[in-house]
Amino acid sequence: MAPVQVNKRLLFGSLAVSAVMSVAVGWAIGQNSDDSASDDTDVTGRPAASFETPSIETNAVVKGEQLPDVEVQNLAGDDVAISSLLGAPMVINVWGSTCVPCKQELPAFAASHAVYGDQVQFVGIDYLPPSAREEAFARDRGVQYELLYDGNGVFISTVGIAAFPVTLFVNAEGVIVRQTGQLDEAQLAEFIESDLL
Repeated sequence: MAPVQVNKRLLFGSLAVSAVMSVAVGWAIGQNSDDSASDDTDVTGRPAASFETPSIETNAVVKGEQLPDVEVQNLAGDDVAISSLLGAPMVINVWGSTCVPCKQELPAFAASHAVYGDQVQFVGIDYLPPSAREEAFARDRGVQYELLYDGNGVFISTVGIAAFPVTLFVNAEGVIVRQTGQLDEAQLAEFIESDLL
């Protein structure tokens, strides 16, 4: 019976030492990983997934260029020439209801339109085809300015837009003086004041 007890003590002692060693090694590896990992890598060392809005760099840079003279559509499906919108400073927001950042910024555009709408023309260009659903989507978020549709993608492709939302600040002569991604109300006011008024 004595040899069995010796083996049990040896077994329990080995297990205890193994457990302590496992915890110590795990702690050391964790400390080393914390020191060497950067904020832009995950636990495997691979780049961490990014869930941020794509930056404007994914779109063509059109600042300083003339707004293209292409046609978009109104809700009835009638063609509207972009050139017919010129004559006053303009904020063009390219959006769609399937774009989460677009949805988030629509109330800011509605509020800015209420403040600056008598000095600056606001136009929303939806990248989806004309539909009552899209119209209601924007109106439910307070949008009262003109909504147009680029369901065939002519405006978007001519301007070189790949990521949404995009806002173009256009002077009265039709020159794009600023292009941005997602905006809040304070940024809209700042850019309108500095670029269009």
